[in-house]
Amino acid sequence: MLLATLIHRASLPSPQLGPDQAAQLLARHYGLSGTLQSLGSQQDLNYKLDSIQGRFVLKICRGDYAAAELQAQHAALNAVHGVRVPKVIKALSGEELLTLSVGGQTLHLRLLDYIDGQPLTHLPHLGRDVIAAFGDLCGRMSQALADFEHPGLDRTLQWDPRHAPELITHLLATLQNLPHRAALEQVAEQVEARVGPLADRLPWQAVHMDITDDNVVWQRDAQRRWQWQGVIDFGDLVRTWRIADLSVTCAALLHHAEGDPFAILPAIQACHAITPLQREELQVLWPLIVARAAVLVLSSEQQQRLDPDNAYLLKNADHEWEIFHVATSVPFELMEAAILRCVGEALAPIADEGFVPLLPGLVGREFALIDLGVLSPHFEAGNWETPGIDHRLLDEAAAVHGLAASRYGQYRLSRTCPDSAAEPESFPLHVELHVPHGTTLEAPFAGTLRQDADGLVCVQGVELSVRLRGVKTVLKPGSLLVKGQALGEVQAPLTVQLCRADLEPPLFCTPSRAQAWQALCPSPSALLGLACDAEPELDADVLLARRDASFARSQKHYYVDPPRIERGWRNHLIDMQGRSYLDMLNNVAVLGHGHPRMAAVAARQWSLLNTNSRFHYAAIAEFSERLLALAPKGMDRVFLVNSGTEANDLAIRLAWAYSGGRDMLSVLEAYHGWSVAADAVSTSIADNPQALSSRPDWVHPVTAPNTYRGEFRGPDSAPDYVRSVEHNLAKVAASKRQLAGFICEPVYGNAGGISLPPGYLHQVYERVRAQGGVCIADEVQVGYGRMGHFFWGFEEQGVVPDIITMAKGMGNGQPLGAVITRREIAEALEAEGYFFSSSGGSPVSCRIGMAVLDVMEEEKLWENAQVVGGHFKARLQALIERHPLVGAVHGSGFYLGLELVRDRQILEPATEETTLLCERLRELGIFMQPTGDYLNILKIKPPMVTSKRSVDFFVDMLSKVLDEQL
Repeated sequence: MLLATLIHRASLPSPQLGPDQAAQLLARHYGLSGTLQSLGSQQDLNYKLDSIQGRFVLKICRGDYAAAELQAQHAALNAVHGVRVPKVIKALSGEELLTLSVGGQTLHLRLLDYIDGQPLTHLPHLGRDVIAAFGDLCGRMSQALADFEHPGLDRTLQWDPRHAPELITHLLATLQNLPHRAALEQVAEQVEARVGPLADRLPWQAVHMDITDDNVVWQRDAQRRWQWQGVIDFGDLVRTWRIADLSVTCAALLHHAEGDPFAILPAIQACHAITPLQREELQVLWPLIVARAAVLVLSSEQQQRLDPDNAYLLKNADHEWEIFHVATSVPFELMEAAILRCVGEALAPIADEGFVPLLPGLVGREFALIDLGVLSPHFEAGNWETPGIDHRLLDEAAAVHGLAASRYGQYRLSRTCPDSAAEPESFPLHVELHVPHGTTLEAPFAGTLRQDADGLVCVQGVELSVRLRGVKTVLKPGSLLVKGQALGEVQAPLTVQLCRADLEPPLFCTPSRAQAWQALCPSPSALLGLACDAEPELDADVLLARRDASFARSQKHYYVDPPRIERGWRNHLIDMQGRSYLDMLNNVAVLGHGHPRMAAVAARQWSLLNTNSRFHYAAIAEFSERLLALAPKGMDRVFLVNSGTEANDLAIRLAWAYSGGRDMLSVLEAYHGWSVAADAVSTSIADNPQALSSRPDWVHPVTAPNTYRGEFRGPDSAPDYVRSVEHNLAKVAASKRQLAGFICEPVYGNAGGISLPPGYLHQVYERVRAQGGVCIADEVQVGYGRMGHFFWGFEEQGVVPDIITMAKGMGNGQPLGAVITRREIAEALEAEGYFFSSSGGSPVSCRIGMAVLDVMEEEKLWENAQVVGGHFKARLQALIERHPLVGAVHGSGFYLGLELVRDRQILEPATEETTLLCERLRELGIFMQPTGDYLNILKIKPPMVTSKRSVDFFVDMLSKVLDEQL
């Protein structure tokens, strides 16, 4: 009887009722008229009505549905609190449910109010916060319905997971030419085996059973983050296992998991935080998710054959198959472990069988435990990228010490994957031992011997298996082994792996799966008699809390939950789990991270001397001469300092000393540093929200010559912007005060690398000098070859400043800055006393500064900035045609700005979208941050060693995120 009911319900086609007929019913029974839009459904009809009275949803289902079931839904809608749900609109007759005969069909009609928002079915990616919000919603709905009772809840429903195995078996028998039949056939048996023993202990209640991406509506808040507005469609309301609700939600989320079933874990955590789940519920959750996936595809296949013109079915079919493929991509045991661990539950302890040693002849012998982790001293200058490096290091250690072993659970640096959106499989679930060939192995516990074609030898016990590679055995597969029985001899490097279940675990797994796999594949240290486990890693959250407790918090860090970065190589940064992040931020590290020349030069000079510039040594003269050789003719004096801020502060002092005045002109939206003087001429509200209201009276900001979104636009706008300079110069003159100077980035770096309008600096410099002022070119960010086509930013404008300031890439991270000027300006400062910077011009800094110049020339990094930078800009510009959010691409070389706007006509800044985009890029393995006063520009300034491969990876991921419809 149950099966017959399921079959009947599962095979009902949708009602046949067109929009004209629906409009007539609405007018006759509800007194409403307006515009109808079909919303689609698998077996029912849903129409959205836009009328002058408001928005409503007309729901039409076949008369085969018992009226009590629909009345139960109405009662639940009225009973739910804490979650917004639709209200039932009564007909003119006062009834909530109408049963009518239309065209020979018996139909049930209901009208609900409409909750504004949109479902998220169409989004390929859902962020962790949205996935967690689905789980939170499940928990709240479960609470809201916990005490709800109604006779209509006792119904036979095809979606009820209690009936899944029976329904799957039936549909498989009736559907011919079905894809993936073998995988589907396994599901019913596996689900029954795992759920059956626990079914009697699962709590029951009324459940919504359809809290999915189709039936939750969302809207974006002011920060462009999704917030749920309400839950619709109570059509699957039933009394069943409580955990069924969460299983349905999690199954739907697999469509957005991009192939990773672990993506649903935040939903489980969030639900559990609201409605604590029993251990048995957690254990059956994944089998129920898999069962739901199988029922979805089978029901969809059946319904499509009954109703081939149903566009809703056809549109969802691909999603449902994707859900099934993701759900069946991992072992049940792994997901059970992951679910239990994510809510703080542990797997049952392993029974103590009193293992005997696997390698009895080596008991008591000392092994060299080799550090293969991210901070290993064995790794330098990228040698971890050498194929087989871990194996070689173990071999070398064994040659010296006799015995060598890796550490279980130590994230391997050699497994990192640069320019990849995927996590690396860097967590070892095994130990590799290098021991003398011929060493005897014994079975550590009783079991059965298995052998695979790839050389695996496995002892399968009752609760555990030990998996060995590098072993030669004469025993036959299937042999029964007693504890301590000889297995064979070591013939190659030996890998030892324990496993709880009869699984085929990987030797390495990703960091996100490490906790679950570690529960299934514990350390083999007890079998080896060897303390080979990795030392526990310092908790990243604890470390961040320590930083916040001691390091002044105005010194911000990137991201709310930043990864812990302790290593870098070239244009990548590497976290403690061995994940490589593409560094698109670091204009300081022009040569890239971990450059061996920098390490060697610094170590050599430190071993000799490091002092201050008042002592006499060769390096300071040599470096100053190198800098002057790069400067325009006429510039003949160098000051060495330790930062861009100090350089700009000194430049302002030089302008004061030389001109005899104090009044400075600076450009709006600019940033020049954090000292009192450098901050005074900085007007970027992104860096200082009070910048415009806190300028001292000696600072005169002029209009930002932004040719893209400024007051005047286009390449011919220089005269218009110069008028702002003339106006401020006139104010200074009228006040009878002497002008000191004008400071400006010759390429608008802080605004995203925007070029100034042609001729702008020529006209401004002329007017400033005519009034006795000094012209300062702040090249801290944009100079030193980064722009590709020219070494100094001011070269683009065809001018020569009076003072050049620089820092950032001069020292590849060593605190180093410089001011270059003419002799008469430099000596003007002497009237106020001598100048001194404690670490500016130290021997170490000078040697590193010269090494940077050498490497830039030897490795042709200026040429790389031009060639690869040109490719970079071209690829970014191609995004404009594809993505409406991309407004413009600024800059050149390796100083680029991608400006995001919501409207290309009015240039409304896409500030919130830019923030979300940077967060998402971080998830995909890229560090990027916004800039500009509206924080809507990607400030792209990577190390100058950045390759074409890295550029393509960045642009591909950027396009992917834009496709995800932020």
